[in-house]
Amino acid sequence: MMTLPRRTLLGSAAGLIAAPALAQPKWPNRPVQMLCPWAAGGGTDAVARILAVLLEKDLGQPFNVVNRTGGSGVVGHTAIAQAAADGYTIGTITSEICMLHWQGLTELTYRNYTPLGLMNSDAPGIQVNASAPYQDVKSLADAIKASAPGKLKASGTGQGGIWHLALAGWLNAMGLKADHVRWVPTNGAAPAMQDLVAGGLDFTTCSVPEARAMLDAGRARSLAVMAPARIGAFPNIPTLKEAMGVDYAVGAIRVVAAPAGLPADLVAAIAPALKRAYDTKEYQDFMNSRGFGLVYGDAAGAEKALAAADLSLGNAMKAAGLAKA
Repeated sequence: MMTLPRRTLLGSAAGLIAAPALAQPKWPNRPVQMLCPWAAGGGTDAVARILAVLLEKDLGQPFNVVNRTGGSGVVGHTAIAQAAADGYTIGTITSEICMLHWQGLTELTYRNYTPLGLMNSDAPGIQVNASAPYQDVKSLADAIKASAPGKLKASGTGQGGIWHLALAGWLNAMGLKADHVRWVPTNGAAPAMQDLVAGGLDFTTCSVPEARAMLDAGRARSLAVMAPARIGAFPNIPTLKEAMGVDYAVGAIRVVAAPAGLPADLVAAIAPALKRAYDTKEYQDFMNSRGFGLVYGDAAGAEKALAAADLSLGNAMKAAGLAKA
């Protein structure tokens, strides 16, 4: 009988022992944390939570949404960017990541992330307290024009956020300065709507779905949307162009992303899971019932959307005097 050299036997045994250690476990094999930079109850939080439910159902591991608010979105966006690029901390980055650096609030840009999927895009509405005297957006616009600079107050997100820029753009379209209405920073649309119905604000600019709870409760009214066309779920709300002849529209995007440097094999695992979630009847029904804009982009499409938003929003902020960089 032929006898193999001892070194060969040891080498073969070592290979058998090492082989399992080289195999990478399938993602996910433990709970995944999904960070949300905005407050619970807002639109970004709602989108994050339905995605978490669908991903957990599809992949068999818990997806836990954690709200990391503060700093006009800087806190949560920073937490996503600084997490380990291992697929177990992902999050929803919003249009604000294409704006905050223009203000000098952070050095983060969309390049600090690995985009995985563009999940929706929303246009802002203009909301007032149900007891406010404004029955249409033109009457509110007239009141704004007649008011002293800074007398009227509005909110919808943090300082320099997408809904702040929406207001600035609308004011600019009416021939007014961006600061003619005083912006009161909040950690998202939900607290802004609470301030509105409490009497602390004259109006809000945020997406209509984010305002829906107060609208349905009869505590607020939406006068117009800053969109090219009416929103399907809210057909009775006119566009600015319809209501007052102002041709101005803007939108906010939400992208699920991981920290920069996420390995390609994890991108290949996570991105298709997001597309499967997007395609489900549950997601489509959820988004349609709340009036969220259904827009999808794969990893490459999400990165392209972020790059376009960074350029366009940066230019708009410079024109409105909101940019420092």
